[in-house]
Amino acid sequence: MVGIILASHGEFAEGILQSGQMIVGEQQNVKAVTLMPSEGPDDIRRKMEEAIASFDSDEVLFLVDLWGGTPFNQANTLFEDHKDKWAIVAGLNLGMLIEAFTGRFGMDKAQDIAKAIIEPGKDSVKVRPESLQPEEAEKETKNEEPSKPLPKGTVVGDGKIDIRLARIDSRLLHGQVATAWSKDVQPTRIIVVSDEVAKDDLRKSLITQASPPGIKANVIPIDKMIEISKDPRFGKTSALLLFETPQDALRVIKGGVDIEEVNVGSMAHSEGKVMINNVLSVDKDDVDAYREMQDHGVTFDVRKVPSDQSKDIWPLLKKTKYVD
Repeated sequence: MVGIILASHGEFAEGILQSGQMIVGEQQNVKAVTLMPSEGPDDIRRKMEEAIASFDSDEVLFLVDLWGGTPFNQANTLFEDHKDKWAIVAGLNLGMLIEAFTGRFGMDKAQDIAKAIIEPGKDSVKVRPESLQPEEAEKETKNEEPSKPLPKGTVVGDGKIDIRLARIDSRLLHGQVATAWSKDVQPTRIIVVSDEVAKDDLRKSLITQASPPGIKANVIPIDKMIEISKDPRFGKTSALLLFETPQDALRVIKGGVDIEEVNVGSMAHSEGKVMINNVLSVDKDDVDAYREMQDHGVTFDVRKVPSDQSKDIWPLLKKTKYVD
């Protein structure tokens, strides 16, 4: 796996590594090196050389904070003897780092990853109000879905919405979903299915704004999701469904939406709930909902991010008094 060195003035590299791993999961062959106020160029060069020596790959990608700064300059001196395999990208941000982490699963060349992360790094720089966004930064994204409403009864593709992931996550659309899961399942739409959120204009607005580049985000009531699942006009829609509670997921399944597996990501703790691991808490109503979904043939995949090991929920639920 390509080795990645994050290099910065001060502790920025260590902080952004922690942030990236919170979203994507623990990473191998990644080192953060820092240039502290009391240190000089030789110090950070030494740290880079130690990091390189620790990697099990001769492909190395440097992600540095600033073009022309000391971390960049020292990386550049090391790069000179490895121009055929190494690469340096400056202007490190979290969007770029996440793209680099996920890119390593499909690319084994540092220079291929470097090329692939430039546009995502730029795309992650956005502004509100939107009128401040430079026109040249606006891009059209490819999407197979129809660009305008179609007459009722029109059959698009095979006439069935492609549900690539159904996830229970009390945080709904956040970093792990917008980056790691979206990258993994490649939906054309992220659909938050919730009666409560659909009535909350502020939450709806925040969710649609958090959608990753090239992917539309919608918030719809449960009955609307059931209706869409039977509408042939959505035959070219690839969906990532987000549910705030297992009860909402159960209602959709009982309504006839074809969901064979539910990913359980996080369920926030509140009064009356029991923690079953560090991110999941349940009460009797939750357990009953999982049991009824299982009766409908649904299986469960407990994972925060795609790189986590998949676990079944029932051994966790047995920690509670609600399961024998």
